[in-house]
Amino acid sequence: MNIDPLYVVSGFVVGALVGMTGVGGGSLMTPLLILLFGVHPATAVGTDLLYAAATKTGGSLIHGFKRTIDWRMVSLLASGSVPMTIVTLLVLSRLPLDNEAVRTAITTALGVALFLTAIALFFRGRIVTFAEPFMARINERQRDALTVLTGAILGVLVSLSSVGAGAIGVTALIILHPKMSSARIVGSDIAHAVPLTLAAGIGHWFLGSINWPLLGALLMGSLPGILFGSVAATRMPDAVLRPILATTLLVVGGRLLF
Repeated sequence: MNIDPLYVVSGFVVGALVGMTGVGGGSLMTPLLILLFGVHPATAVGTDLLYAAATKTGGSLIHGFKRTIDWRMVSLLASGSVPMTIVTLLVLSRLPLDNEAVRTAITTALGVALFLTAIALFFRGRIVTFAEPFMARINERQRDALTVLTGAILGVLVSLSSVGAGAIGVTALIILHPKMSSARIVGSDIAHAVPLTLAAGIGHWFLGSINWPLLGALLMGSLPGILFGSVAATRMPDAVLRPILATTLLVVGGRLLF
């Protein structure tokens, strides 16, 4: 089996960005596969979901050892995301994936998700500050319900586009749980992404939208890329990286939508 070295290089570059910023996996890999390599949108989404499940598992193990995962939060998110993932995939299973309308719908969902991710990266501080007065008035039961709802929204978004579990998820959790440390929010978000992307990826597998040789090539590049990015993150200021990533997502999102 011949492996295109460009796929391995792409996996390394995206893995490095994930290691440096904590986001960018689905946000960059899926549009890269569609725009640069001409992969069908459904196949790009499905393959990227299993790619994300593998890489997020490694991140979850690290956060688990550091005890920076709130498992109650993870269970609340998953109780919303996994059922909605199943519902979304059942709807997709009724549609012909080769149909141009389906291709357009998936591409549009991806473009919108990229815009939302870029907004979350650019304006996270302002969004959190704006939401503070409202969040101060709700009780714990309402907070839990909103966490489940957040999971449900992420389930639909990730199943359609493979994007959203990173920057959007983290921003939502910061708003809902402002007293929780950043490390526990990031760790919990990564841990929740594992069952979410795995369930969605398995669903796409049953739909026939997984390219296994492509998945293997991406992982060959991404795993060392994440290690490289994690080391480089200590030398590259976050204030520089996040605007660059957000701007890239806006450009790519605009290319997909227009």
